[in-house]
Amino acid sequence: MRRPPFQCIALTLQGGGALGAYQAGVYQALAEAGIEPDWVAGISIGAINAAIIAGNAPGERVAMLKSFWNEITAQPSWGPMGWFEPLAASGEAGRQIFNQLSAAQALTTGAPGFFTPRMPPPNLQPSGSAGATSYYDTTPLRATLLRYVDFDRINAGRMRLSAGTVNVRTGNFVYFDTADKAHRIEPQHIMASAALPPGFPAIEIDGEHYWDGGLVSNTPLQWVLQHGTRQDTLAFQVDLWSARGRVPHNLMEVATRQKEILYSSRTRDNVASFLESERLRNAIAELLDDMPAKQRGSKEMSALRALAERKVYNIVHLIYRTRKYEGDSKDYEFSQLSMNDHWNAGYGDTVRSLEHREALEPTKNKDGIACFDFTVAE
Repeated sequence: MRRPPFQCIALTLQGGGALGAYQAGVYQALAEAGIEPDWVAGISIGAINAAIIAGNAPGERVAMLKSFWNEITAQPSWGPMGWFEPLAASGEAGRQIFNQLSAAQALTTGAPGFFTPRMPPPNLQPSGSAGATSYYDTTPLRATLLRYVDFDRINAGRMRLSAGTVNVRTGNFVYFDTADKAHRIEPQHIMASAALPPGFPAIEIDGEHYWDGGLVSNTPLQWVLQHGTRQDTLAFQVDLWSARGRVPHNLMEVATRQKEILYSSRTRDNVASFLESERLRNAIAELLDDMPAKQRGSKEMSALRALAERKVYNIVHLIYRTRKYEGDSKDYEFSQLSMNDHWNAGYGDTVRSLEHREALEPTKNKDGIACFDFTVAE
């Protein structure tokens, strides 16, 4: 496929733990179609996937993503999950039991190369220590990132990378971004974006402590739309939590729906807000066009002209749709069976979306913004 005619192609990745394999499948489909992003922005597991994408050569990215996901979903050799795999093939009820057991195993033993339970537990750790403020140790993630990510490549700026965090002391949303040359992106910046409390400890960077940016907003789309150079942009927004869903019928469904609403982070509201600002820009542009040339050349009008520069934004939503057998533990259910399901779902949704070529051509509507959602609902 030829490159879509946009100045910037962006890939924005939500947080969602084990569901992040869906994003890897999305990237594989984009790569196979020859669509390489200029900018990847992520929060939590989205930041980890983004770092692997930006930190490898194009021909190596899918393989590195696959290796990473295979590693963190590998079951311990002594683990019992192999005994229960026949359950997964026995229908929705069996798969639900399998997933719950797998999630319980992750809570008990952690995920290889990602996090391990603290021993002794937090209530027996010295007050003020990282161990006293989190249930799991994420030290293994640093070594994993160094194996799968070339941070020299990231900081060379071949592809823009943004990772969303929140400052624990101030509560402010903070993005670590390769466009900001004041600091170098290192493993700790990606780890900070994935430091969801109370499971994971805050990460200290330059004397400040940072948590998972999903505590403020789990969707980096707004950062891409409002904090980059204004340019014609094709954005693939990958949501791991659907804002829309059905009314729950039991407590497990209540917990699942609660998480979906909490972490979907109002993607559509962000788009609606951006649409209103673009309409104002376009209205100013039209007013300036109708002004007499003499007034148009004033200093004030020149400032408005820069503000009202027309640009085009196509936003393609790719949304993971929860399976009926998945519960509220789906974001920490690290079985390879579920990982493959999520990966294949992201791949399939993206292949289907790319068949709609209208999404890959700059919109000609008056507002300059077009949103597309071709994801097949379950």
